[in-house]
Amino acid sequence: MSQLIYFAITIGILVFIHEFGHFAAAKLCKMRADIFAIGFGQRLFGFNKINGFTFGSLPKDFDGQGHTDYRLNLVPLGGYVKIAGMVDESFDTSFANKEPEPYEFRAKPTLQKAFVITAGVLMNLLLALLVFWGGNFFQGKQYKKTTTVGYIAPQSAAQKAGFVEKDKILSVNGKEVVYWEELNNEIEKSSKASSVNFTVLRGSQKVDLNVKTSLIPSEKSQEEFLLPAEVKPGITDVAGRSPAKKAGIQAGDILLELNNVPLVDVIQTTQLISSHKNVTMPIKLLRNGKDTVSFKITPGPDGKIGIVLADLFTGPTELHTFGFFESFYYGSVDIYHVTVMTFTMFKKVITGNIQFSQAFGGPIKIAQYAAKFADSGFVSFLSFLAMLSLSLAIINILPIPALDGGHFVIIIIEGIIKREIPLKLKIAIQNTGFVLLLILMAFIIYNDILSM
Repeated sequence: MSQLIYFAITIGILVFIHEFGHFAAAKLCKMRADIFAIGFGQRLFGFNKINGFTFGSLPKDFDGQGHTDYRLNLVPLGGYVKIAGMVDESFDTSFANKEPEPYEFRAKPTLQKAFVITAGVLMNLLLALLVFWGGNFFQGKQYKKTTTVGYIAPQSAAQKAGFVEKDKILSVNGKEVVYWEELNNEIEKSSKASSVNFTVLRGSQKVDLNVKTSLIPSEKSQEEFLLPAEVKPGITDVAGRSPAKKAGIQAGDILLELNNVPLVDVIQTTQLISSHKNVTMPIKLLRNGKDTVSFKITPGPDGKIGIVLADLFTGPTELHTFGFFESFYYGSVDIYHVTVMTFTMFKKVITGNIQFSQAFGGPIKIAQYAAKFADSGFVSFLSFLAMLSLSLAIINILPIPALDGGHFVIIIIEGIIKREIPLKLKIAIQNTGFVLLLILMAFIIYNDILSM
């Protein structure tokens, strides 16, 4: 029941924010918004200035005379704003054989159309920015108080650059660094230079390393350049009916040993698992931060056990707080990093490095995570909401028919050719996109059920 409640709250907020963006932009551009709907399908109840509060469907010949019908529909998996003179989720084409009215979408200039169609995405971005700003301003960030290098994989970029495990980095390009975040920031600042200069303490001796920038993986790469010491591979998700699920492994566990080999990071762990296909091995984990548990695990023929891993820092941290305007900067940095992470996840799915079900979730998984984060506290729930809002913005702006990005492409094409695309073609594009989205949603829900 709690999962259903938090799912309704989460989807309700995200859909309302997104659709309110379209609605407010349409009003600003003096377009008529006939319907503001949360959900799809049959109208359950709603309100408009002509009929007041009513249950069930409105008459088919209902004319709001410019007033919006605010409604809740049967299927709570989205929403829409029906703007007069626009081909949208309502599939209404009654305006097709009439001359455009001044208040209709089709009568407005290209810039106003583009503003209205992207306003939902902008509102989702704004919600994410405000939440990230609030997190930085009211809570600050935990900085890793170390510059000591952890595990270095053989033949990795770090090894080729000359680093060895337990090097303590003192400065980057002459600037002293105390926190791991400072170290990463200085490396990022040097991304357009030909090389980066590191001064490290190796044992009791100072060593200077001049590293070519071409050796350092970009943020979009799947490879980490340097990892701090005191990092362990943590499990963030477990796929249903997977070897890990059957063995008793849970999300939140920290991997300690596999096949009696101490584990130090995600790359080493992934390589070890994938090199033991169909081999039963002992695995040791840390659960709840205190209990050591052991299982037997057998990777499948694909060399996977059905887990999502992340490197977790277990060393000392220090809280840093930020000012009002500084928090906006760090909020935008958070948005950038989450966006890069999202597209990296897309890439991993396409290249087969991660299962689709582990990267994407539907209503069931959203409900599970919403309840989980809500149980962790209001701030955790807000962070989850911001991440989902940003994901919704990224997905919606993709140039796919029936999504905002698809509408945006059509608007730009019409602006370039100076005329509207034929209505039948628009309807065909919209129908195709809608069917594809339904198939994708069915597939995602199917994967949700399998992962239960």
